This record gives sequence, structure tokens and C-alpha cells, in this order.
Amino acid sequence: MANTYTQIHIQAVFAVQNRVSLILPTWKDELYKYITAIVSKYEHKLLQINGMPDHVHLLFGFRPTQSLSDLMQEVKQDSSKWINTKGFVKGKFNWQGGYGAFSYSKDQVPRVIHYIQNQENHHKKQCFLGEYEDLLKTHEIEYDKRYIFKPI
Repeated sequence: MANTYTQIHIQAVFAVQNRVSLILPTWKDELYKYITAIVSKYEHKLLQINGMPDHVHLLFGFRPTQSLSDLMQEVKQDSSKWINTKGFVKGKFNWQGGYGAFSYSKDQVPRVIHYIQNQENHHKKQCFLGEYEDLLKTHEIEYDKRYIFKPI
């Protein structure tokens, strides 16, 4: 893509199926490295990854060589398969359907990196659903409460 110049920063958020706290400290760093490799494989640049036992946040520089939905499908599908192959959970691991994706300008990137790095502290004060709804409201995204990452 000669003569194509972009600067697109995306924060993606996705949850474990039924928001069950399955991502354990003993293997979360391995998972984050694996997800980083998936994102890099498609020539996007992962800037920050972190989360909680029931969800993950990614901030990455997005190259318009692939659709966002295709990238997220690859990340979730490949990492689910990897988790199941490794036997990290009893039964079958799945990510919940859907994801949130939020765009940021370059000057907002340091703040978003700091926010993602401090997930553990942030979630001492606010639950995941509150956080997710705040992101949707901040980005003025209309949503139906029936369809946002609720336990089934």
C-alpha cells in the first residue's frame, strides 16, 4: 500500500463467555503474549494489553489492511483454541460474542495506555459493566443494555 499513510489507534474490549473469571494470574501473561503475537502477525502494533480475570483490553495501532471485525475474530478464535489446547481451564473456554472498539487520537494514547495498565486498581472502584457502559457513553455509542456482556 504505497503512498497510504494512516494513524489509527483502537482500544478493543472483550469478555470471557458469561463473564466468568477464568483468566488466572498463573497464565495471563502467556495469554497476553499470545494475543500480542496474533495482532503482530497481521501487521498491527500492540501498544498495551491488560485486563481482569473476566475480560481483556487491547490498545493497538491499526493498519487498514484488514477489517477490524476480521482481526477481532482471529484474536478471539485463535486465543480460545490456544487456551483449550493448553488445558488452562476445565471444560471448554470461549470468549463471549461481540466486542467493544473505541478509537483515539495520538495525544490520547498515553492516557489510554495508563488506563489499561491500571486495570486492577480501576476495578477496585468499578465493575466491568460500569466500565464498559462508561466507554460506550464517552464515545457516544448507542447500545441496548440487553446485549452488553451480561452473564447468561
